[in-house]
Amino acid sequence: MAQQPKQTAPPSASPAQSTSSDQPALGHVLTLDEVVKLVLEHSPDLALARVQYTAAKNAAGVDRSNFRPNLYTGSGAAYTNGFPQIPGGAPAVFQMQYTQALFDKEQRGTVHFDEEIARNKEIDYQKARENVMVKAASSYLELSNVERSLQLLQSEQASAQQILDLTQQREAAGLELPISVTQDELQVARIQQRVIQYQDREQVLTNSLRNMTGLPAGQPLQVSLDTTLAAEPVESASNVVAEVVNHSSGLKEAENYRLAQQDLLKGAKGAYWPTIGIVGEYSVLSEINNYQDFYKKFQRNNLNVGIQITIPIFAAKTSADVAVAKTNFEEASLELVAAKNAVTQGAEQQEQAVREADAARKVAQLDLQLAQQQLEELEANFNQGQATLSQLEQARLEENEKWLAFLDAGLSHERAELNLLQATGQLAKLFQ
Repeated sequence: MAQQPKQTAPPSASPAQSTSSDQPALGHVLTLDEVVKLVLEHSPDLALARVQYTAAKNAAGVDRSNFRPNLYTGSGAAYTNGFPQIPGGAPAVFQMQYTQALFDKEQRGTVHFDEEIARNKEIDYQKARENVMVKAASSYLELSNVERSLQLLQSEQASAQQILDLTQQREAAGLELPISVTQDELQVARIQQRVIQYQDREQVLTNSLRNMTGLPAGQPLQVSLDTTLAAEPVESASNVVAEVVNHSSGLKEAENYRLAQQDLLKGAKGAYWPTIGIVGEYSVLSEINNYQDFYKKFQRNNLNVGIQITIPIFAAKTSADVAVAKTNFEEASLELVAAKNAVTQGAEQQEQAVREADAARKVAQLDLQLAQQQLEELEANFNQGQATLSQLEQARLEENEKWLAFLDAGLSHERAELNLLQATGQLAKLFQ
């Protein structure tokens, strides 16, 4: 087994170039779990998904209410000259109506459709929650990586500047050509360019995390520089694919949508069947509308209760609705097959991405270990007068570059793990 690289902290930055991690002691260092918790509490995307899920449930309740008791009351007045008739019923001083559907296959299919859509909105909420967790964790890990990289670059900048100073001194003494000075100046400028890029990225990530967590602008945001994911080792490819398929929100939504279209198809075919419902009405008629002139017996208080049965004989719209519903169901079935294939292929790619990232991290780790050993050897030679200061500083530059590559490889590996944990449904266990 290869020897592990020295896991000491990167060289500290000089006071003039300190990073945001060098905050006053009163500032609290936020852990990864704390950031994820804060983001879940303040995420507007998660709040929107929750509202959309609630709206979908309420929409299903609207159609379901037709199968539950519905009682209405009201009053009205009308002037009539001749036979009393008003659209919607005879004018009444007081009226109460009761309706409730008992058997309506078309309406029942609509209710089931709405329920499946509500389940999809619930899945969308869970997916939004996982996306928020991944985004927060990824930003946190990247910010930690950026701050450690800045420390390395600032140390690297000092070494490069020392090399440049020595080269300029040798040029003044006639021991170096001007091209050597230009090369060292270019090296210093490139390091400075990377420092600026990392500082800008640090500011972007800090502002993003502050917005996601709801922290005020004036409050320092400090992250731990030694955070790693406590993830389980990657399982075999077959197990990973099975877990991804079982957890896939896209696949669940496709299945629910197919069921929803199936319910609509059943409902459309159910329109050929009779509908049965309970109806009732109580009304108090007015004596000013001439009822007594047109009926042998006038009665002010009237009660009607019964069952209403509607039998379809011929309805061209029903056939058209069935044809449309059948086409939509076939389309949803094909989309489900495509979703299964896409999820399976995506699971294999995610598992491969983790393994490739793990292999890249091991290469970067050994590369760093080799650079550290070479630096130790060169330091020993320098102490014995067998190496120059310029050679020693150049070796330190190379070690810093290997550290940067190792940190970037670690970040790529952790991001690949995050994506795989989300796909397999293990993300919630990571942030309990």
